[in-house]
Amino acid sequence: MDRRTFLSAAVATAAAAAAAARDFEHPAHYPDPDIVALDPRFAFNVNTGAIERLTTGCRWCEGPVYFRDLRCLVWSDIPNDRMMRWNEGDGSVSVFRQPSNYANGNTRDNVGRLLTCEHDTRRVTRTEYDGSITVIMDKYQGKPLNAPNDVIVSSDGAIWFTDPGYGILSNYESGAKRPFELPTNVYRVDPHSGKAAVVADDFNRPNGLAFSPDEKRLYVVDSGSHAHIRVFDVANGAKLTGGKVFAESGAGNSDGIRTDMSGNVWCTQGWGDPKDDGVRCYAPEGTLIGKIHLPETTANLCFGGPKKNRLFICASTSVYAVYLNDVGAQTP
Repeated sequence: MDRRTFLSAAVATAAAAAAAARDFEHPAHYPDPDIVALDPRFAFNVNTGAIERLTTGCRWCEGPVYFRDLRCLVWSDIPNDRMMRWNEGDGSVSVFRQPSNYANGNTRDNVGRLLTCEHDTRRVTRTEYDGSITVIMDKYQGKPLNAPNDVIVSSDGAIWFTDPGYGILSNYESGAKRPFELPTNVYRVDPHSGKAAVVADDFNRPNGLAFSPDEKRLYVVDSGSHAHIRVFDVANGAKLTGGKVFAESGAGNSDGIRTDMSGNVWCTQGWGDPKDDGVRCYAPEGTLIGKIHLPETTANLCFGGPKKNRLFICASTSVYAVYLNDVGAQTP
């Protein structure tokens, strides 16, 4: 056995051991030992319940978005070229859209319409109330986007998204492997003119993004060779300044990111030590204050539920949820 094969086998064994460490088919223990407070500021989240696995059997879960008016969660199952829906009322799971153009990130705009990043068509789209699809953006300066990844909407209606290009690196997360024609940028689409502007162009792989509750700061994950989270000041709601490192991802990588009303930053963690897979929570100044351990590599997350205090987490083949005392800051 060569060194590469040995290391691959060791990683697979460690991952299998981590996954076997918890049985989600049986009642959870309260307080949940996998919700870990590292700081008193996180401690009041520990006794709110246990981690639940809502569903499993997907291939790679991404882009969760919660519909409070419909009491459901929608997410992308990228390699299966579909979007899924979980009904909070009865726990049923169904296909929301298939094919989905290998959709990744999702959010809702300020009037409740679904926004989606599509890998295969290399575009950001909006699903209208009647189900028709409007293309928000598929080109910049005449060149096709790479493969939009994650998307958010600010209170003024502007659409912000990242374009790292992961979706066209192979045939697994889109219909065909294709070359990049643009840098891996972060974009803002103006709500009035519809014109797009590059707001950050110095990322290796810009991934998840989230505003602080007051929208004075924007957090962006770089999940490429840098493996950290950066924070920018937002000037006049349209431009970014600064861009200092907010938190390092360590041996693994962060991906999805959200904030709560206290300004804490929640991000997924994976692709490193399996014992570190899950969610990390940072205080506004960058201190790591809490962790949620999961038995799978995690991709993305969102707050939801009637009170916006339920954290939904997409992790490899499954979707998990945990009730918190913290309340999510994202809208609508």
